[in-house]
Amino acid sequence: MTALTRYQRLECVGLWRLTATAQLREVVVGLRDTTLVLADPRSEMALSHWSLPSVERVNPGEMPALFTPGRLDDGSPSETVEIDDPDMIAALDTVRTTLIRRRPKPGRLRGVGLILGLSLSVALAVFWLPEAMIQHTASVLPMASRVQIAKLAVVEAARLTGSACHTDLGRQGAAALVRKLSAQGLAEIVVVRDGVTGAVALPGGTVLVSNALVMGAEDAEPLAGFILAALLRAQIDDPVLPLLRHAGLIATIQLLATGHLPAGALAGYAEDVLNTPPAPVADAPLLDKFRQTALSSTAYARSLDPAGQTTAGLIAGDPFKGISPAPLLPDNDWIRLQGICAG
Repeated sequence: MTALTRYQRLECVGLWRLTATAQLREVVVGLRDTTLVLADPRSEMALSHWSLPSVERVNPGEMPALFTPGRLDDGSPSETVEIDDPDMIAALDTVRTTLIRRRPKPGRLRGVGLILGLSLSVALAVFWLPEAMIQHTASVLPMASRVQIAKLAVVEAARLTGSACHTDLGRQGAAALVRKLSAQGLAEIVVVRDGVTGAVALPGGTVLVSNALVMGAEDAEPLAGFILAALLRAQIDDPVLPLLRHAGLIATIQLLATGHLPAGALAGYAEDVLNTPPAPVADAPLLDKFRQTALSSTAYARSLDPAGQTTAGLIAGDPFKGISPAPLLPDNDWIRLQGICAG
């Protein structure tokens, strides 16, 4: 389902609340082909992605209009955004009306379809190997679903890492680094105080980073190296695969059918991913990423092993050995990023 042509790239200002107890936050609401993007108006960094088919108006007929991407187990809205822009409200209401009209009408055909669907689900559960179902689900999972799953994983990890750091200036610095590494697949940096060694890639281009890694360097180069290594691991082994293996076959089937994981599917996932040592990556493809990013690999290699004994290949193969490439981030952006956990 795509939004109507006349509503493409429509944007307005809204008030976003992540949870029922969170403070309202001004965001830029952008209507895209299949998603509603909520972004920070200063850094332009995406704070949330909503799948358009799941968007629901909570208060029909009232103003400002209140929308949510879904409801919690008790029926209350999860995230919400208040919008008073008539064009955006009309666009979202039109999308909602179109979805309702496209729903199949009840009747015999629907009953037959339901029976066939249930029979197919049983057949899949009985005859397909769980790993085959997980691999198939990962191969067709859209980016919007991957981003939502990453958000759930960050919330689950908070039990071990504490809440993500998010001072305004710090997020501006993080957004600057994301822009530098976006060509390598980086979409968001989530900095936490504890529980993470180095950098861990989550689905959708989200990378979980230890604040110690941010604070322990004079510039952004070592941190960027850890992020590049994490993104390379994600290319080799899709991070959604271990997540779905943890969630199990039934949860994977529900994700494939509805676009959402059932409540509690990621319970205990943080222990698995954060306690698993990062897989080694070969020097050659990692050095290629450093070359593509115009980044020296020596700073990253020395941060892993100051003596350079175990990282000699990264030092010898540095694509900028003997050359001083331009700094990855200006000093002011790096200082902002280093203060992300100061709040």
